[in-house]
Amino acid sequence: MADDYQMPKGELMRGKRGVVTGVANHQSIAWGIAAQLAAQGAEMAFLHLPAMERRVGPLAESIGVKTLAAVDVTDEASMDAAFAAVGEAFGGEIDFFVHSIAFANKDELKGSFVDNTSRESFLRAMDISVFSFVDCARRAAAMMPNGGSILTLTYLGAERAIPNYNTMGVAKAALESAVRYAARDLGPRGIRVNAISAGAMRTLSLAGISGGRGMLAQGRAMSALGEDTSMEGVAGAALWLLSDLGRSTTGEVAHVDAGFHIMGLAADSEG
Repeated sequence: MADDYQMPKGELMRGKRGVVTGVANHQSIAWGIAAQLAAQGAEMAFLHLPAMERRVGPLAESIGVKTLAAVDVTDEASMDAAFAAVGEAFGGEIDFFVHSIAFANKDELKGSFVDNTSRESFLRAMDISVFSFVDCARRAAAMMPNGGSILTLTYLGAERAIPNYNTMGVAKAALESAVRYAARDLGPRGIRVNAISAGAMRTLSLAGISGGRGMLAQGRAMSALGEDTSMEGVAGAALWLLSDLGRSTTGEVAHVDAGFHIMGLAADSEG
């Protein structure tokens, strides 16, 4: 999101309360979504990594977020405490939840997936990137007596073999499947569950992938629109899915990548 860009203000989320996880800095997708939700009147709590408190605090303050809780998604006691803080802040009820949590060993995000992936790292990636979504969805749903919306973030590496994405791609594939099963289970309770598959963007996550800059350049060159994926576009899609505009949409993976996912071969510049 450009530093001089201001999210358009409105009332689409007025009166709605929810949780955003994964805000790390002003370039994180979770932050772009949170800023858009705040501009539309939402009240939020942030769940963040313990090490990110100094970075997250000023961002939260800038959009009026008063409740912040550090959380380790691999620890039950930490999850209990974080969701207890959310419940206390919002009277035990929320309308939306944004899951933006993923991890894979940086050393395994390069070269051969088959040769470089260890059992320990694979299971840790699945625990943090996939089971955390299941756990968060279960806990969030318990706080949505009047229905609501749950959203997570994925990437095209879940559908196609992307160089160096490796274990993260396999975890994202499992995450997308989990979205469909959660949508089925929670639908009768009026809770919608969706994912956004965002194109490559300048985030901390991309910085951890070998060849990340190349992914940006190739994504731009091969996209249908011939441009980078914009934070405003991703945040706008999140607003649609989290607000009442997203009624009747569940179990979907919405691609917001300037049309990169629809392309086959790159256009022949001489043709």
